[in-house]
Amino acid sequence: MSAPGSPTNPLDLLGVGVGPFNLSLAALADGVPELTSAFLERTDSFRWHPGLLIEGASLQVPFLADLVTLVEPASPWSFLRYLRERERLFPFYFAERFHIERAEYDAYCRWVSQSLPSCRFGREVETVRWDARHSAFEVEHRATDGDRRESLYARNLALGVGTAPQVPDCFRELVEDPELPVLHSADYLEHRTRLLGLDHVTVVGSGQSGAEVFLDLLRRRPHGRENLDWLARTPAFAPMEYSKLGLEQFTPDYTRYFHGLDEETRDALLPRQWQLYKGVSEETLGDIHQELYHRSVDGGWPAARLTPGVAVCSARRSEGRLTLKLEHAQQGTAGELATDAVVLATGYTERPLAGLLHQLWPQVLRDRSDRPRVDAHHRLELDGGVTGSVYVQNAERHTHGPGAPDLGLAAWRSAVILNHLSGRAVYPLPRRTAFTSFGWGG
Repeated sequence: MSAPGSPTNPLDLLGVGVGPFNLSLAALADGVPELTSAFLERTDSFRWHPGLLIEGASLQVPFLADLVTLVEPASPWSFLRYLRERERLFPFYFAERFHIERAEYDAYCRWVSQSLPSCRFGREVETVRWDARHSAFEVEHRATDGDRRESLYARNLALGVGTAPQVPDCFRELVEDPELPVLHSADYLEHRTRLLGLDHVTVVGSGQSGAEVFLDLLRRRPHGRENLDWLARTPAFAPMEYSKLGLEQFTPDYTRYFHGLDEETRDALLPRQWQLYKGVSEETLGDIHQELYHRSVDGGWPAARLTPGVAVCSARRSEGRLTLKLEHAQQGTAGELATDAVVLATGYTERPLAGLLHQLWPQVLRDRSDRPRVDAHHRLELDGGVTGSVYVQNAERHTHGPGAPDLGLAAWRSAVILNHLSGRAVYPLPRRTAFTSFGWGG
């Protein structure tokens, strides 16, 4: 028999992208011996938001939300197993850390990715097409260290291509200018030394990334000469929803409920849930206040300004500096701010699938807003001409709700995909996961 991945012996599953979500799928797929799989990633190793691995910054989810534990605690790819392999289990026990640092989560995922033979790095997927003759997807990819091209065949795909930094239109040209320090927070650490050498820095964006960048700059700049501005469109620097019952909106129960709503209701509901995933942790807000308070002990106020309710309408280069035009929504006032650098903590956007699936796109069924329809198994709805399944990870917030990008649902979603692909419950899942009853049965 030919090798797995050939036209006559296609893989059962081929993953595109090796971020946390497809890495979770790869780790759980490793526990299904009869399943053949491979996962391709264009970077040369696992990297998880390297520009935001700020010293001391923690995950917003507990360590139990690793790649596998909430589905299979006995998996060899759990975070606790990683600690044992590193002989750090007792130090972790005494540290009593429920929320681990981002850098440690990144190191854990890299350990898993380097240990799983199914993960193949330095391979960039260029074309995906359906081969009806072999009833399989043909995935053409090339080595990033050269032009060598190959094809792999698979009966099913899992797309985990991640998100891209979102840059407001008024900053787009400035970000592309190498002489100007205008950057997305995704690249913060790479430019931190340069930012600390400038007189004034402005952070734009009210979420967790903006708060962490502002706090890190604040801690590293001299007392009385902080010269920092933190601007946000939201009416307040609001804490993230972290009540116990509130967090139940990140359960499989709520995901199923959200998916069952009609499209119009989902679209109206999602923007109102921003505080579930766009707020700031209370701990980080407390650390910022404590740092500011500490700097005011001598009776002076730190040269740091935090202003919510402000929108940046335009940005331009002016005499070696940047001038931002601002509007305050509630006051109805406008003004300008001169600064030497801008860090855009303006979030991320889902990478469009149309480019990767160019040849398949006519077969993808779409909703009224031209977004792909995704079924309850996290699978793109395709017309009858394609018999294989294309599963998506973190590309279905419009159909599955605010939990789509949440690490706490990674293992559960991976198990849903593997159970559907296998046609049996290779990973038994709980029937109920929340005390809240979402919806009313009448």
